[in-house]
Amino acid sequence: MGCECSKLASCCWDGQNGPVHEAKNPDDEEKDEVSDLPTFREFTLEQLRIATSGFAVENIVSEHGEKAPNVVYKGKLENQRRVAVKRFNRSAWPDSRQFLEEARSVGSLRNSRLANLLGCCCEGDERLLVAEFMPNETLAKHLFHWETQPMKWAMRLRVALYLGQALEYCTSKGRALYHDLNAYRILFDEEGDPRLSCFGLMKNSRDGKSYSTNLAFTPPEYLRTGRITPESVMYSFGTLLLDLLSGKHIPPSHALDLIKDRNLQMLTDSCLEGQFSSDDGTELVRIASRCLQYEPRERPNPKSLVAALFPLQKETEVPSHVLMGISRNSETMSLSPLGEACLRMDLTAIHEILEKLGYKDDEGAATELSFQMWTNQMQETLNSKKKGDAAFRHKDAKAAVECYTQFIDVGTMVSPTVYARRSLSYLMSDMPQEALNDAVQAQVISPVWHIASYLQAASLFAMGRENEAQIALKEGSVLEEKKNTTS
Repeated sequence: MGCECSKLASCCWDGQNGPVHEAKNPDDEEKDEVSDLPTFREFTLEQLRIATSGFAVENIVSEHGEKAPNVVYKGKLENQRRVAVKRFNRSAWPDSRQFLEEARSVGSLRNSRLANLLGCCCEGDERLLVAEFMPNETLAKHLFHWETQPMKWAMRLRVALYLGQALEYCTSKGRALYHDLNAYRILFDEEGDPRLSCFGLMKNSRDGKSYSTNLAFTPPEYLRTGRITPESVMYSFGTLLLDLLSGKHIPPSHALDLIKDRNLQMLTDSCLEGQFSSDDGTELVRIASRCLQYEPRERPNPKSLVAALFPLQKETEVPSHVLMGISRNSETMSLSPLGEACLRMDLTAIHEILEKLGYKDDEGAATELSFQMWTNQMQETLNSKKKGDAAFRHKDAKAAVECYTQFIDVGTMVSPTVYARRSLSYLMSDMPQEALNDAVQAQVISPVWHIASYLQAASLFAMGRENEAQIALKEGSVLEEKKNTTS
């Protein structure tokens, strides 16, 4: 453990019953509640279907993908706000009134340490939650499956503190229960700051039995009663402290045996060597051990945890994204020719690129043209598209809109490229709202198509919605980069 591992092993633990000393927290006032978030609202299923491009597989962000009982999707609302949408198993919440009450209660919370709940949807047997989207993965990803660099000691301590502050805030607002607290529930925002997912504040099922992790990690009282208490949450906090210390998901019973045997080298992440002192390691192990007490009443509460973790913080002046080695959206992005054209609102350049691309990115719509036998109506539909293409080629925006509309209204074939071309034609006709609607529809059909995002950006720039346009532009740039990387 660190540069003084042997010293720590000899002095770490002098007994299981010492109190967690409450150090004075200079920032003891409550964290400011987030004020720039919209109030909690109810969404329609159609709104969330559009936001997630029809609950597209490409937008799933759940750790277990489609096999998860409750699937989480990334999405984008009409105002370009990025969201995470959790779609529950249809048997999870049979009582719609209970679901709405729970969601509204969680949705009343607003704090910078949470990935806050923005809304919900309750239609028929569908139950969905809508939360802030956190773009920089989970703690599990950064701690257990890192690719470029292991998480630094200072960042691990920050995660522990911020998590403690999140739980302290929720407790102060009457939401002390958190279901299945684990490393997958901690997410990182654009700044690299850790946030606690609001989804865990709502139970996952009607009977409240929400622990999905291996039983070796569940609180002892949960195994006896099948119910969690605020003290159960503290036990799970202890397992997370062990995760942060070891860089592995070690069963608490095994970790406590190592602590009793003073075998802390086996407990500590070798990647942390030289990053912390014996005293700091001793204190973190002691706090974890207190959280993992068998008797619930002997575990600390969130307030005392925060007070104990605060003095351990290191490199407090260094931003989280620097410690994490991740880039922020606000940093300069390099744009492709299409991205640059949308930023400049150069409709001629956009037209040239779309015309050159043709129907290359359509998933089968263009191949429909090779079939020889058509009904009269189908032939008319295809003729409308051909006329639209000819008008688009000659920059006759009005005629292009009319012809593409005839093709789209029949609804026999779906083509994202047709929507993209009509979107640009609307922009050429000074109809930015219609252009935005078509660009969104193109993305519903093809969720990872960068051109749809770019055209949304151009439409938003035309409407004077600068901030939202920049978000769409960034999204288009990221999608285009991913496409170029994979191809």
